[in-house]
Amino acid sequence: MMCVYRIEYQGVPRHVVEEGGRWRLVEGDIFARWTPGDTLADAPRHFLPPVLPSKIVAIGLNYREHAAEQGKAVPGEPMMFLKPPTAVVGPGEAIVLPGWAGRIDHEAEVGVVIGRTARQVGEADALTYVFGVTCVNDVTARDLQKKDVQYTRAKGFDTFAPIGPCIATGLDLGSPIRIEGLVNGEPRQSSSTADLIFGIPRLIAHISAVMTLLPGDIISTGTPAGVGPLKPGDLVTVKIEGVGELTNPVR
Repeated sequence: MMCVYRIEYQGVPRHVVEEGGRWRLVEGDIFARWTPGDTLADAPRHFLPPVLPSKIVAIGLNYREHAAEQGKAVPGEPMMFLKPPTAVVGPGEAIVLPGWAGRIDHEAEVGVVIGRTARQVGEADALTYVFGVTCVNDVTARDLQKKDVQYTRAKGFDTFAPIGPCIATGLDLGSPIRIEGLVNGEPRQSSSTADLIFGIPRLIAHISAVMTLLPGDIISTGTPAGVGPLKPGDLVTVKIEGVGELTNPVR
């Protein structure tokens, strides 16, 4: 397994890879041809979003217990919506609460990062289009979501899509991946991808039948039960097995 991060290096955003505590610059394009370059003298301390997606395709109500806590029926097919790339922030960046929007919730999610152009993909081949996995916090203005019915405004505010800290490659996506959501160190959400209603291959096939997925695009696979409100001063963490922890302050 290898983790791909993005940092500012000599004033320029660069991808770096970490294996066994050794950090090396990436030479080339992580979604095409690349080679490990120079070794960094020190481990990075500040990380940028690991990728800048053209879109985040998020899946609603993909855990039965979360559908129940929202008072919604389990969907018969994946329910998808888009989060704009302008909502993306990296580890340590603040989630900014719009004071007029009412309740704002955290939603810990497993993010699947697409590695090559995917169009009309079959389930049997779907995992070959995956580059890796990252943490996503699908921050949601819950009152606006209920008011609007559709999700664009509630999910699309600037800072409402924290991702990171890295993209973990080489994970076994056929095995359950643990996911947790914590606020101020207190566990709020705990589940695994074994509990997804629609698994990752089905999601890739379903979405790519509608829209082309580009390298770097993210599928945010849904959130388990336990979502809850955020307030200024909170520290919210998404923890995914094999990826690490994505932590953001709230203001």
